[in-house]
Parts: sequence; C-alpha cells; structure tokens
Amino acid sequence: MRILVADQLSEQTLDDLASRGHECVSEPALTAEDLPRRVAGFDVLVVRSTKVPRAVFEAADRLVLVIRAGAGTNTIDTDAAAERGVFVSNVPGRNAAAVAELAMGLLLAVDRRIADNVADLRAGRWDKAGYAKAGGLLGSTMGILGLGSIGLLVAERAVAFGMHVQAVAKPERAAAVTARAEELGITMCATVDELVASSDVVSLHVPAGPATRRLVDEAFLARMRPGAILLNTSRGDVVDEPALLAALDEGRVRAGLDVFADEPAAGRAAWESPLASHPAVVATHHIGASTEQAQRAIAQGVTELVDAFMAGETRDCVNLDPDRLGTVALTVRHLDRVGVLAQVLDELSAAGLNVQHMVNRVFRGGQAAVAFIDVEGEAAPGLLDALRAIPHVLGVSAVTLHAGDGPAS
Repeated sequence: MRILVADQLSEQTLDDLASRGHECVSEPALTAEDLPRRVAGFDVLVVRSTKVPRAVFEAADRLVLVIRAGAGTNTIDTDAAAERGVFVSNVPGRNAAAVAELAMGLLLAVDRRIADNVADLRAGRWDKAGYAKAGGLLGSTMGILGLGSIGLLVAERAVAFGMHVQAVAKPERAAAVTARAEELGITMCATVDELVASSDVVSLHVPAGPATRRLVDEAFLARMRPGAILLNTSRGDVVDEPALLAALDEGRVRAGLDVFADEPAAGRAAWESPLASHPAVVATHHIGASTEQAQRAIAQGVTELVDAFMAGETRDCVNLDPDRLGTVALTVRHLDRVGVLAQVLDELSAAGLNVQHMVNRVFRGGQAAVAFIDVEGEAAPGLLDALRAIPHVLGVSAVTLHAGDGPAS
C-alpha cells in the first residue's frame, strides 16, 4: 500500500513499514489545508495532530484507512470518512503512562508552586518563608473523571502518593477496569456533582465531544471545594475557559493545564493566553503524550494497525457501527463451496433486505462454514425456505432483533 505520513513518525516505523513492501511517503510539514491536494494516490493516511477535514475525503481517490497515531480522533472528520467507506483507526492507551506522569507532575507543581520557586531563584530571589506553605497530597482526595486507560494510571500514581481516589460509577464500565478500580480501592460516586464536591483534586481524562464540551462550567467550578485543584490533560474544549478564569481570579480554585481551547496548531507560535499565564495556573504546551517512550509505543501501534489491516482485520476502528445491527440476524450453515454466499445474497436482495453486518467462518477441516448475517428489513415468510433450497446450504435460522441491538424476547 502507499502510505502518506503527515506528521512526525519514527524512522524505525517507516523502515518497518517499508520492509513489509509498503511505499511510505513522510511529509510531516503538511497542514490540513495541504492534505486535500496531496492525498490522491494514497491508500493510507497517518496523522498525529494534523487535522483531517471533510475536504480530504472528498479529494481522495484510493484512501481506505486513516490512522490517528494517538488516542483522540476529534481532529478527524470521522463522519465524512464513514460516508465514503474509509476506516478511521486510533492507537488508544499507548500514551497513557506519559499523560498520567504529566498529570501528577502538574499536581505537584501546583501544590508546591514549583514553577514560581524556579522563577524566583533564577531571578536571584530567595523566599523560603513564602514558599514553605503547601497542602500536601497525603490523605487528600482525587476525583477522576474518565476512568479509562489514562485515568487508571493516574489513579495508580495517586494511590502511591497516599491519596484517596474516587470516580463516577458506570454500569457499562469494562469488567477489567472495574476489577482494577476495586484493587486500587477507588470509591465510586453516584454522580459527577458528588465527586466534584468531595474532591480536593479533580483530574479530567474524558474524550472531546458534544457530551463533554464545556463539562467544567460555572456550576461545576462552584461545586469544587475552596482551594481545590483542577487538572486537565484531556482536551481544551472540555473546560469553559472564561468560567475557569473567573474562578481563578476569585481565588476559589487552582489549575494545572496541558491543553487549551484555542491553542496553536503549530509546534511553535506566538500565543498569549490569560488562562495559561494566570498566577494560579501551572501550564504546559500540550505535551502529555510527548515522551520518547510514548512515541515509540504509538509508532509500534501504527505498524500493528497496518499489519492487521493487510491481514483483513480493522483494529480500533472508531467509525464503524456496532457489530450487531439491523432487525433480523440470520445464521446460514453451508458447505464451503464457490457461489453459495452469492446465491444467499441474491435472495436477500430480492427480498429487499439490506445487509448491515456479515461474518463467514469456516469449520475445522474446511468442509463446512457458517455465515452470520444481520439485515435491515422484514423477512418475508418464504425467505427461510428459499435460502434452505439453495444447493449446499445445510441449515438456516433467524432471530428478530430489538432496534438492531439484541434478540427479541
């Protein structure tokens, strides 16, 4: 495949991909405005921070896969990709340790006023009397919003500092996350309001999106304990920045921030921010994932995604609907012969049923196979008989689904 890399990626990764027979073109200086003019002729696009707008997909002629070399995909128009059948995959969790380390670094820097200490010493000022006051972390409570791979690693580090950690209870949380949370002794709060009101530190690890946009608003900040610390190493638009600035001016909260809503897209730029320069804020330059360890892990993840794609597996795809879709789930057992599935699909087409999801698996020995087909529409009474009448079909069954996500009772 021809792969366009529109951000910095390690030379080792480029060599690994080339050794597999792929043609890699690395142009890290490309911008969102450049991409529509450059994407033609490429099968795969790899980006880190470069935005991928709708115009890129409209201009693409061969593109089948976009890889975000990181976790968040809010910089990619995944809807436009889905409309054109382009997979968008990410590399989740590989930078989790780096982000967790920075979150704890920001917390320590805010609590001990490390940046101000350094600035005064570099300016020739000794002020032990002024800086010898800090709350300390031992025995305090950290509330984590977003108990995913990063949130769990932050929790591990906070517990090691002797902090009590709490998160919001979610019934749909993965069993592995729940088990690890229990091991760490994380308390589960019923609501975000409860967590915020009972935490000395609130650390944000949620994805960007409509549900989290300006999650931290005036009401959220008003519920925080006086003097509490807000940490944001997720996305800038999770915070209502004017509301946070007002709370900082009033001395109600302090903050450690790695991300901002209007931060520059370029690696270097002139930029002024009243929030980033506020004396109650310790701020960094969106460097949460920027460690050599994290970049090596992410780069390896890119290679693994390409390898899997070549093997017929699309891993960590963010713009596919859930596996089970439609209104009827068909199971067709058949001999593994050429043309059987083509006849099955012809019958479904004639019945006006649209295939939403399909998997065909071969039994051990290679003689028989089974196709699991989810379709949208109403199955006419004679459909199953028509399918069973196809030569080499061994059996057919059907289950009616509720709104496309489970069997009817």
